[in-house]
Amino acid sequence: MTITAAINRQGRKYDQVIAGARAVFVKMGYERASVDEIARVAGVSKATLYSYFPEKRILFTEVYRSEILRLADAAVELNDCHLPPERALRDAARRMLAYLTSDFAQAMYRICVSESPRFPEIGRAFYETGPELGRARLGAYLRAACARGSLQIDDIDLAADQFFQLCQTTICDRMLCGVQHDFSEAEIARTVEGAVTMFLARYGR
Repeated sequence: MTITAAINRQGRKYDQVIAGARAVFVKMGYERASVDEIARVAGVSKATLYSYFPEKRILFTEVYRSEILRLADAAVELNDCHLPPERALRDAARRMLAYLTSDFAQAMYRICVSESPRFPEIGRAFYETGPELGRARLGAYLRAACARGSLQIDDIDLAADQFFQLCQTTICDRMLCGVQHDFSEAEIARTVEGAVTMFLARYGR
């Protein structure tokens, strides 16, 4: 059974539970986030919460999954194979950095790193709904761009991973190490343009 197999996504209280859990996990982390506090913030009873999520780690995974799918849906422009690479990659980089620099993303990353040794399924779910999903979404665009002759890429998965890593240059290291928390438009633009320019220097035609 996968970690998401027991989830009940039906019922009007589901969204309340997800919203409440999101707020508590971001504020308190995983270990300190109690079911009592999540139920209180969500405005539901513990019995209602457990009817949706029998375990806290399952609730955490669903919160992360829901947010990542929302982000992926916002990146629907990548599904338009007619967009030139410069525009598609620049838009993708900006959306990615907007997410990575959010309080939610930072909290989820720290929780995943700290809890994965005890609960490997959390790490797997984090990877499957984060990096793996991103690779698939960007990879679909890259294949289409190659088919129409805009890019030349032999290993699509590797190229997608390389682009995501380029988008994290400087900013993510400074943020995760606590050196800097807010970034100016100029700093974001510097990283985005650097990532797009370097990627196209390697794979552009």
